[in-house]
Amino acid sequence: MENNNPIGNLMRSTMENVKDMLRVDTVVGDPINTPDGITLVPISKISVGFGGGGVEFGTKRSNDQRPYGGGNATGVKVEPFGFLVIKDGVVRMINVTPPASNTVDRIIDLVPQVMDRVDAFIAKQKDS
Repeated sequence: MENNNPIGNLMRSTMENVKDMLRVDTVVGDPINTPDGITLVPISKISVGFGGGGVEFGTKRSNDQRPYGGGNATGVKVEPFGFLVIKDGVVRMINVTPPASNTVDRIIDLVPQVMDRVDAFIAKQKDS
């Protein structure tokens, strides 16, 4: 098939528009600074679906082009995932998604809190 066919141009145009719409700042939002020294950074999850198709009909026109029909569709879903909370050099993740549904996910969610407690324990031991 030709490199410059109508379905290729249609898909390329759609993908360029999706690329322009989805940037890093869509996933990691602008930091929000509060008066009490806390910085909140919104984090989102993006899902993209894409499909397309087309057909060239059998009859030729006088200028060597065949009649063409085609289309495509794109769906983009942006969901808030949580916030990075930064205060006094400590970073925590606050999820806004439903809690984990299985044991492994729960353990992964608890790792940052456990690490913070271990760090605090070690710091307290050094000060003693």
